[in-house]
Amino acid sequence: MKSTNIGIVMLNDEREHVWRANNPENMRVCQEWANLIRENLKNLDGTTPEVIVASKIITSVRVAQEMGEELARANCKQVIMLYNVWDFPFLAWPFLNSLGKVPILSLSNNNGEFPGNVGLLATDGALRQAGIRTHRIIGNIDDVETQRRVIDWCRASLAYTTIQNEVYGCYGGHSMGMETGYFHLVPTLKTFGTTVRQIDQLLLVKRMEEVSDEEVEKGFKWFSELLGDRIKYDGKMLTPQTLKTQIRLYLAMKMVNEEKGFDFCGLKGQRELTEYVCLGDIPEMLMNDPYDWNGRKEPTVCATEADSYAAITMQLLKYISGGLPVLFMDVRLYHPDKDIWDFCNSGNHASYYASLSLNPEDNFKKVTLYPALEYYFKAGGASVSFDAAPCKLTFCRLGLWDDKPYMVIVPGESLELPVGEREALNAQTNPTWPHVHARLACSFDEFVSVFPCNHILAVEGDRVRALTYLCEIAGIKPIILGPAGEQRIPPIWERV
Repeated sequence: MKSTNIGIVMLNDEREHVWRANNPENMRVCQEWANLIRENLKNLDGTTPEVIVASKIITSVRVAQEMGEELARANCKQVIMLYNVWDFPFLAWPFLNSLGKVPILSLSNNNGEFPGNVGLLATDGALRQAGIRTHRIIGNIDDVETQRRVIDWCRASLAYTTIQNEVYGCYGGHSMGMETGYFHLVPTLKTFGTTVRQIDQLLLVKRMEEVSDEEVEKGFKWFSELLGDRIKYDGKMLTPQTLKTQIRLYLAMKMVNEEKGFDFCGLKGQRELTEYVCLGDIPEMLMNDPYDWNGRKEPTVCATEADSYAAITMQLLKYISGGLPVLFMDVRLYHPDKDIWDFCNSGNHASYYASLSLNPEDNFKKVTLYPALEYYFKAGGASVSFDAAPCKLTFCRLGLWDDKPYMVIVPGESLELPVGEREALNAQTNPTWPHVHARLACSFDEFVSVFPCNHILAVEGDRVRALTYLCEIAGIKPIILGPAGEQRIPPIWERV
């Protein structure tokens, strides 16, 4: 999985008799933090972001400049400034001015004899009074909660610095005039650096003609063997041919993504493809899943209806989680008697969420393919149906207020309900579509009063703190719903 490099450096006292005495211990602490971060930042695909420790402890202006240039040459896109002892705060400037503008975590021990936290507050305070947004963590290296905070910050910063140089491929533009799904170019570039290239869906149709028939047959055989009679052919909307057309569209999207250098994408679908080619549910699911018939692969974020702000949110969630598949859902129906949301749509629920397995056989045991609804999708194809497995989820969505991005974040869970209850709930919307029976850690009124649009995204696990760090690094407001929002301490730049 793509990533960026993390730099680690430590500032010290410039008095020679002091730094000669404590530098060996300071370097040991730097290496220990680097090893701990490497061990805990493993991605789903087994890769680990590179962590680079500056070769010297900063003890002078010249060493500060040298270490900044060293980490800049190593292409470090974020830096952890460690404080293990008192330091001379002004040394931060020749270091950072040599490194360049990057997200900064100030991290110190909580030690009475060698007060790293005093050095942190003095040095980080100097950075903040110059308008530099930083984060601060104070705690001992063997404290598990301190470690978790550091890892969450790293995930957040990596997501931010990785997406900055990415290109979003928008196939066909925002669907059916949904303006909340538009790629708002200037605020997005200013906030995340990522840009867009819009490609007409006609190119996908033409590339479908170039796709290997042999590869389509491999995909069709894979589905047939995994699902058997749970492919509900009806002879009209869902036939072997319409399913193969969906597989062909997936392969064409992969082809164009590679050709154009797209890191993530969105597929408009409605109405051109859904009325004249096929429904996009199968291609979108396959894009977002961590496997296909050729084995394990990295999920490629693909947003239904080319919802661009959903796609950006999904890409951030993918990086925040270390490469997990991300859910795309409609905010469909609330059941007040149960305090349950039914999040469902004809679209890209990654099949991973059926059983939370990296083995497609485990997930596909719970998947059924139904004929596309002719009422909406005249070209036919398969809709993917399953109920998401129970797990902790973090839901979120980027939005705009007066052209300024913000992010709504809410922790929650996917529920395991009795079969009869699930079927009764699904029948109230559409039983042929995928469903997440969700309970959010906030009230219905709070949710509907602030949520930015009709599409909601989610990833497995508790990612609230990491997403909060991400928003603060990017300079956007995190709107955290429920009790978790009450626990957030607003940073200084939101208060002054």
